[in-house]
Amino acid sequence: MKQRVLPQMLRKITMIKTSFLFLTTIVLCLAGKQTKSISQDHIAAVFEKHHARGAFILYNLKADIFTVYNSSRVDSAAIPASTFKIFNSLVILEEGVLKNENEPIKWDGEKRWLDQWNKDHNLKSAIKYSVVWFYQECARRVGQERMQFWIDSVGYGNRDISGGIDRFWLDGSIRISPRQQIEFLKRLYFDKLPFSKRTMAIVKKIVIRKKAENYTLHAKTGWAFSSTPQIGWYIGYLERENNVYFFAMNVDISKNEDAKKHRKITFEVLGLE
Repeated sequence: MKQRVLPQMLRKITMIKTSFLFLTTIVLCLAGKQTKSISQDHIAAVFEKHHARGAFILYNLKADIFTVYNSSRVDSAAIPASTFKIFNSLVILEEGVLKNENEPIKWDGEKRWLDQWNKDHNLKSAIKYSVVWFYQECARRVGQERMQFWIDSVGYGNRDISGGIDRFWLDGSIRISPRQQIEFLKRLYFDKLPFSKRTMAIVKKIVIRKKAENYTLHAKTGWAFSSTPQIGWYIGYLERENNVYFFAMNVDISKNEDAKKHRKITFEVLGLE
């Protein structure tokens, strides 16, 4: 009787091992398929579909792989425009200009071109709606000397903040490349920037743009009006399926309908809805 039971048990163990290996293979294949789908050819096809000129860099953390579209432009520096609001938020909190993301600054009453800007704002709402006046006021409170200190401490872009303390990221001399944006975001994600963990945690939270069942998207847009042609930025990182994908892209804006292409292209590249 014992001789019959032993072979049966061995067969069951073998079947369980085989099933486990089969399922593991399927999971790895699916993961590989997903990673493979975000290829240079895939990115190029998305840009072509939208008749867009620009660049895209993606870093797959788990695979430790960069995927680059338009390599020369990925390493070409441009004015950061409103993507600088991520950095600005870190400095605002670290310098104590605002106690937290909920402390408001009163609207000055001046009517601006976006209705959403014409009211009181805090850091959480100001970064969501990219409120320029709010960040200009905060930058003035930080001051030139302390802003330069943090720019140098981080090594942000070309470190040149000439052009006015409340304008240098809009039409001044600061420049940063898409690849440098990725490195900045990686350091933020891993708490490797020279700011307190509290400050970095708050900023990572307020740049969450979409939270779905299987992913969280942290991102910031930027529109460089002062460039010729104008440039639309989209930078951030995607947390999905126990992995992180850091991305930075920019695209030429030559007509009004181009203004939303940076977000559309990024969502299609990353397979988001």
